[in-house]
Amino acid sequence: MTLNILIAPSGFKESLDAEQVADCIATGITRVLPDVKIRKAPLVDGGEGFTKTLVAATGGTLHDIKVTGPVGQQVQAHFGFLGGTSKKTAVLEMAAAAGLRLVPSDMRNPMITTTYGVGELIKAALDAGAERILVGCGDSGTNDGGAGMAQALGVKLLDENGNDLSLGCGELIKLQRIDLSERDSRLNQVQIDVACNWHNVLCGDKGVARVFGPQKGASPATVEAMASALEHYAAVIKANLGIDVRQMPGGGASGGMGTGLHALIGAKLHPRYDIVMQYLELDNLIPEADLVITAEGCIDFQTPCGKIPAEVAKRAKRYNLPVIALVGTIGEGAEINFQQGIDYFNSILTHPCQLSEAISQTSTLLTNASEQLARLLLVGRQII
Repeated sequence: MTLNILIAPSGFKESLDAEQVADCIATGITRVLPDVKIRKAPLVDGGEGFTKTLVAATGGTLHDIKVTGPVGQQVQAHFGFLGGTSKKTAVLEMAAAAGLRLVPSDMRNPMITTTYGVGELIKAALDAGAERILVGCGDSGTNDGGAGMAQALGVKLLDENGNDLSLGCGELIKLQRIDLSERDSRLNQVQIDVACNWHNVLCGDKGVARVFGPQKGASPATVEAMASALEHYAAVIKANLGIDVRQMPGGGASGGMGTGLHALIGAKLHPRYDIVMQYLELDNLIPEADLVITAEGCIDFQTPCGKIPAEVAKRAKRYNLPVIALVGTIGEGAEINFQQGIDYFNSILTHPCQLSEAISQTSTLLTNASEQLARLLLVGRQII
């Protein structure tokens, strides 16, 4: 009997995209089990790869553009148009213009990084005739609440003297008034849908500054300064626009980008898989599988909060399928994922090493780990 394996991974940040991860896993498995039937469903969650994956899945087109990067430099980014849609639908990801990979390791200060380039991407999509825009939120190197994005689209963020704020989260503590009178008028004519992590909120103990600030280079003191700035930002948004964003689901996505997109340019936020799964084949492929293999750079206590391995497991368990996760690192509280439908997880690392070394060798490590997994499956076949 032929074993049907579905490979449904995320990408590994700063090393392999989801398609490359799926290829590595397939290569490792077929070294040992050449007779298995493999189907691949590389997945995205709104972060890196969102645009290219959805464009490829729909037969659309990709467009390169230079925009302002998170530390003010020009970076090569892209947006796309989906194929087969009645409305001309643009797709873009904030990570292409303000992702963590675009912030040099010695410049990781989320008090000053900006999402201005994301606004430039949206403007480029409007210039190209977009009637609907899909925005993917994830993998950000910023924490400015989407303020820079909005400023690039004409939103005026003003201090007590009526002067425009400079870029970055640190400036938000000075915000006194929001002026939408010069906002790009085309935003009123397009539908903007945002795929974001519904679990991420802007403020409070579980707010984006405290949960994700340290990952972006923030010291404990900087985390508290960012939290204060975002609290103030939320208060001014409520006072000026009548929108309460403090605990709004998805408002904390991508360093608060969800807040800026919704409150300042009128976008509608969605749980990310409600958007993504409209264009990918995962739900059609799961019923045909005997085993599902997923993958991501890290598995830990946050994985059930909207990460790809947990989402894959949830959908696979509707059919009582076993799920295996191959990961870069196993973090704190990873065992909670056994309750989420992941039956086994294992790190691809074989020895202690620096992050830079692991990133440079991810392809080899993942392929070899997949081969070892296949050998375990072969042993299981012989026992059963």
